[in-house]
Amino acid sequence: MIVSILIFLIIFSVIVVSHEFGHFAIARRNGIRVKEFDIGMGPVLYRKEGKETDLCIRMLPIGGACVFDGLDVMDDEDLQELDEHAFPNAPVGSRIAAVLAGPMANFILGFVLSLIVVAFSGTDLPVIQEVLPDSAAMEAGLQAGDLVTRINGEKIHIYREVSLVSAMNYGEPLHITVEREGEKKTIDLVPQYDEKDDRYYIGIRGAGKLMKCNPVQVFQYGFYETVYWLKATYKSLGLIFRGHFSKDDVSGPVGVVKVVDDTYTETAPYGPAAVILTFLSLATLLTVNLGAINLLPLPALDGGRLLFLFLEAVRGKPIPPEKEGMVHLAGFAVLMFIMVLVLFNDIAKFFA
Repeated sequence: MIVSILIFLIIFSVIVVSHEFGHFAIARRNGIRVKEFDIGMGPVLYRKEGKETDLCIRMLPIGGACVFDGLDVMDDEDLQELDEHAFPNAPVGSRIAAVLAGPMANFILGFVLSLIVVAFSGTDLPVIQEVLPDSAAMEAGLQAGDLVTRINGEKIHIYREVSLVSAMNYGEPLHITVEREGEKKTIDLVPQYDEKDDRYYIGIRGAGKLMKCNPVQVFQYGFYETVYWLKATYKSLGLIFRGHFSKDDVSGPVGVVKVVDDTYTETAPYGPAAVILTFLSLATLLTVNLGAINLLPLPALDGGRLLFLFLEAVRGKPIPPEKEGMVHLAGFAVLMFIMVLVLFNDIAKFFA
């Protein structure tokens, strides 16, 4: 467990630092002053004062922050005292770029990690290996060896996208396009419900066809890998809003540590290479997940700030800072409350 906690802290720190460095780099590039670059949350353990930016290491290694000068100033008199390098006085386009840069840094990190994974592990082509008897797939005419190219108009590049569609399906019809002996065929089917597993199945089995990638394909399928995790994140969020997920399907840091521990236990017998590649894939999921969640238009998240900035760009004038500040403050309080609930739920599952 100690090893798993250390692995989690390394992965999470790299992801958070990448996110905050994205904010920092683009803010500085646009002339916005950054007062603090924080690694972690809570009380300050170490502070290194810089010419404009202080580097702070905080007690709890579960977050971070890039504190723009004047970001949360809500009083008009205080706003008037800020110079041209303060966040509120920068052009709205520069502020949008600085806020957007954090999630984009997560996606870029995810792409880099995907390149490494694909370069060493290859990719899983969406080829059906087995069609189960008496299944929806067999009744519809799918065959082993079919290459799935589209499902409901959405392009399919890797087999896990097929698995994702199956896992996220709740009985909706599927229009599946496959290539069979050089010809394209479109097959319609409705997944069958399995009472034992309480889910719907297409009726195909297999992990796809593994393909080693040449240098060009590494970039191509590294991109597909990153997009897959992005789609998995947003489709999972969609199921939450549709009421198909419960509180036990959501995990915080403690839950992720448990996943890391289980993953390490399962992959350790296969050697260091397997462990490293597996955790690089897990890190890809986590960094893309963090970037995607931060883009949601919710108060206290980057997406919430972007929403106000886009409104300012359309209106030609900013939302009154005291009103925006109250929204973000309320959103932050709700976010902290949710994090506490998730933490206690993780602990309960951990010791169950």
